[in-house]
Amino acid sequence: MDIYEFLSEHGITYERIDHPPVMTCEEALAVLPNLEEAHTKNLFLRDKKGVRHILVSVGYEKSVDLNAFAEAAEISKPSFGSAERLMDHLGVEPGSVTLLGLINDPEHKVEVIIDQALWDADTILCHPLVNTATLKIDHDDLVKFFEATGHDVKVMDIPER
Repeated sequence: MDIYEFLSEHGITYERIDHPPVMTCEEALAVLPNLEEAHTKNLFLRDKKGVRHILVSVGYEKSVDLNAFAEAAEISKPSFGSAERLMDHLGVEPGSVTLLGLINDPEHKVEVIIDQALWDADTILCHPLVNTATLKIDHDDLVKFFEATGHDVKVMDIPER
């Protein structure tokens, strides 16, 4: 489904900013330097057996301590999901990982964990399934998005390195 159509159908408002492709948070900051909204960093993880898939979202400045996170979130030896798993579960390619990818997970196979500081932000920035644009989405509209996709969100203080 088209992300913009989905957002419109569910009354989710956003502001779109087009820009050159960005693969990292640093590149995104370079093309969007003056935005005060919360920049997101998203990690697509899997557990040791490849049974659980977890989308972790934190502020771009946070460096996640994966071992401490795994213990706190009760995930057995997490590792990054492959590009193939990422496409299968969220319908995006590396460099475009985004909370909005959950529209491509109708069976709710992906768990969502958001850092408390990011959850508390008034507005976040995230990719609309591609890394050539960024959307500004207010917190209340983000909540609407999760309700529309049917995903439960776990909010926690994600350990930092």
